[in-house]
Amino acid sequence: MRKVSKRHQANKKLVDRNKAYQVNEALEVFNSAGRTKFDETIDVSIRLGVNPKKADQQVRGTMVLPHGTGKSKRILVISKGEKVSEAQAAGADFVGYEDMIAKVQQGWFDFDVVIATPDVMRDVGKLGKILGTKGLMPNPKAGTVTQNITQAIKEVKAGRIEYRVNNEGLVNFGVGRVSFGKEKLGENVKYAVETVLRAKPSGAKGQYMRAVAISTTMGPGLKLDLAQFSAK
Repeated sequence: MRKVSKRHQANKKLVDRNKAYQVNEALEVFNSAGRTKFDETIDVSIRLGVNPKKADQQVRGTMVLPHGTGKSKRILVISKGEKVSEAQAAGADFVGYEDMIAKVQQGWFDFDVVIATPDVMRDVGKLGKILGTKGLMPNPKAGTVTQNITQAIKEVKAGRIEYRVNNEGLVNFGVGRVSFGKEKLGENVKYAVETVLRAKPSGAKGQYMRAVAISTTMGPGLKLDLAQFSAK
């Protein structure tokens, strides 16, 4: 049986399981909780009333959080011609075409995001089984298949995140670090949840957003009051 730490036991006592918290209240609980030795991530989990198996109920997109995520991402750009020098100038960590495709096929994964131009997607498609299982396959809906390489790199560096409903109807993502402070984290949380709220697909019936929870990497999870979020 796994031993529960004193810090974890103390943190659980701070949470009212029957309460739906305002964002600032939830963040105040995290401030009161025992800290770890590292800067924890604030995670958001949203339960949606959709059937992910149906094409008209898919929820997917990207957003750039007001205050970023606090994580630096290594960007691989697969392209050719003048777009190679454009990607390098924009700050991509790795740039290439056939050489990069070959490296990935050989098991190289020292990157967090893959951006590609449309003219190379036929060859990038060869990496579908490799990148797809890791959620790294470039996709136009995610803004990672584009001619505007500079803008795509800029957004990723600024903290752009991709969200997508999973097979259980959940959307999960990080919205920053505990060290950001309540004000910045609160703005990130509200922006993120309301972005997903506005992404309601045409096929969704009944209540779209069923529940929202917020947690830290090692801390307690808290249910949020849905009334504080607006799609406007």
